[in-house]
Amino acid sequence: MKWIEVTIKTTTEAVEAITNILDDLRTGGVMIEDPKDFFFQKKNELDWDYVEEEVFNKRNSEGVLIKTYISEERNVMELVETIKQKVSALTGFGIDIGEGSVSLGQVNEEDWANEWKKYYKPTKIGEKLVVKPTWEDYEVQYGDLVIELDPGMAFGTGTHETTTMCMRELEKYVTEDSKVFDIGCGSGILAIAAAKLGAKDVIAVDLDEVAVKVAAENVAHNHVQDSVQVLHGNLIDVVSDKADVVVANIIADIIKILAKDVHSCMKEDAVFISSGIIHAKVDEVKESLIENGFEIIEVKTLGEWNAIVAKLK
Repeated sequence: MKWIEVTIKTTTEAVEAITNILDDLRTGGVMIEDPKDFFFQKKNELDWDYVEEEVFNKRNSEGVLIKTYISEERNVMELVETIKQKVSALTGFGIDIGEGSVSLGQVNEEDWANEWKKYYKPTKIGEKLVVKPTWEDYEVQYGDLVIELDPGMAFGTGTHETTTMCMRELEKYVTEDSKVFDIGCGSGILAIAAAKLGAKDVIAVDLDEVAVKVAAENVAHNHVQDSVQVLHGNLIDVVSDKADVVVANIIADIIKILAKDVHSCMKEDAVFISSGIIHAKVDEVKESLIENGFEIIEVKTLGEWNAIVAKLK
């Protein structure tokens, strides 16, 4: 199948709003190339060997590039025009979109599915967790908990700041007796991480059927299907139990909505880890959590992103 690749050149500040636009328009997946990912993410000394120089130079010279894909079966030009109008309109909300240009290209489905893999290498995320692409080799060190992952078209490779912060917080709060809910599970990486850390029962949910399929495959590949269940739908609708740890690596506006209902799925002393929050939205999310009965335990920052850990009062 042929796909039209739509590239939007913008700023880190505008990433969340533009990805919301693309999600609403149901385009085929989103890929974000942000040069700040290289500078702000804590890496091991040798991690730079994993980045090809030409790729680094390219990302360093350009702004944030958001790429999405539209099937030729859709009315491409009408959809692209809608994207242009909605992106341009963000300036009216005080969002700096930078250049805000929208350009088109064409890719084959096979190329789209595999081209990004050359940039994705084994990475140690926290004290124990290591994310290893299924197609890469890695020499396991003592104490490593290795997650083998093929994210496919679902979000979550472990290399993005938002996912990294969630995994580090899971290392702090997950115990062998924990029940964990992963909201918007994407590739399933956080659910798998929780299981690897010893959680006895993990439920991963996503509204995207593709994500659910990918997550289930990754769960099986990591041999944690006995403790991880992947469900399609809204957490409140498909789960009746209560968790010790709830993690949601989504976006600020969705977290604000979750704050109103997620407490019904949490035990009294449960922890709510939320990430995917840009600097401009941190105070809004904190206020929403507090208004809905949460106490803010800590706020973590990595690059242009934030994660909030909260408990019910």
